[in-house]
Amino acid sequence: MGLPMNELAGAAPGRSVWSVSALIAAVAGWVESGFPACTVRGEVSGFSRAASGHCYFNLKDPQGGAAMRCAMFRRAAQLSAFLPREGDAVEVRGRLAVYEPRGELQLVVEAMIKSGAGALYERFLQLKAKLEAEGLFDAGAKRALPPYPRAVGVVTSLAGAALHDVATTLARRSPHLRVVVYPSLVQGMDAPAALCQAIAAAVAGREVDVLIVCRGGGSLEDLWAFNEESVVRAIRAAPMPVVSGVGHETDVTLADLAADLRAPTPTAAAELVAPATAAALDALMGAETALTRRMAAALEREAQRLDRAALRLARPSDGLARRGHGLDLLAQRLAAAVRRDLALCRAASDAAAARAHAMLKRDLARRAARVDAAAIRLGAIDPRRILARGYALLADAAGRPVSSVSQLRAGDSLVATLHDGLADLDVRSTTVIPPSP
Repeated sequence: MGLPMNELAGAAPGRSVWSVSALIAAVAGWVESGFPACTVRGEVSGFSRAASGHCYFNLKDPQGGAAMRCAMFRRAAQLSAFLPREGDAVEVRGRLAVYEPRGELQLVVEAMIKSGAGALYERFLQLKAKLEAEGLFDAGAKRALPPYPRAVGVVTSLAGAALHDVATTLARRSPHLRVVVYPSLVQGMDAPAALCQAIAAAVAGREVDVLIVCRGGGSLEDLWAFNEESVVRAIRAAPMPVVSGVGHETDVTLADLAADLRAPTPTAAAELVAPATAAALDALMGAETALTRRMAAALEREAQRLDRAALRLARPSDGLARRGHGLDLLAQRLAAAVRRDLALCRAASDAAAARAHAMLKRDLARRAARVDAAAIRLGAIDPRRILARGYALLADAAGRPVSSVSQLRAGDSLVATLHDGLADLDVRSTTVIPPSP
């Protein structure tokens, strides 16, 4: 059960006065001797894992306010089947010990099993499912942050470090930015109502373009005010974009899900809403330089145009000379065009005349050939040629041709036309010659 009081290191002989280290060592001995091993059931709160691999958390009683600090060293953490989350109900087996540098009672965990979700975390999941079904967490309803806000509102506690971090970051990034603080409780039973009132004050004031709702890290119960339904609905009802920066990067609250943008920390929230003044000034200076350069180039171009116009106005005779030269060129082109057109017309006329002459010559030749052919045909049927072969043409006294003896009577007078003259004939008789058989 530990050393007797008069034998403790640091105790004065014969006196019952303890040194701090001696008293803590005595208590540690009593605790370790009285509870060599025990199993404890409770909810995990404030779980963290150090870079060394050791895990630290609180194990609290769901029905009461009691809590115990627990440490699970790397070897035990590596052998554990799981690592708990915030609000998990677990059973741990280990030994009680005293952390002497601080005099804190802690449970050194050797093994851990999960016995179901804790009541607070279960309530978190139920409320999350309800609000999610109502569409309060829809990504499509999220609003974009203004690129260059004129004023930023901050809803947080005046006593917390979060306000200092946000104010420092805003002053560093955008010193000109106006910051309006809406004080509120961020932990405890009265915190949800206070948060809703602060958000309502920001809405009623209409003096900020974006609102930051933030606080530092903590356990699930420490951050529970940001899981309350009233706070979530107040964030969604705010007309301006809301950035949530609650806790550390691993802490997630319903306020984070309802906000238009979640930041892992209050400092990150300030960086998201405030553009870096230096970068903006550099961009403005670059734009100013480019604008100045372009303006100078435009002025130079216009100056050159003005100089050219002035030169033209100063010597109008040059303009008249150019116009006269242009008219001379046009006259030359017109004369050349007329000559060219006349030559073309003359060539076309000569060609047409040649074609007409050739056609007339061919036509005359054809007509002469036709006349010669007609003459030959007429010559072939010329009565004088027939008469020259011994035939005679008879006609009565009236000049009518006689071609049959039936036209004649004895005593009729006839005129016979021979090839070389005429002869008067008297008909003495006629004889009919029968046709050849």
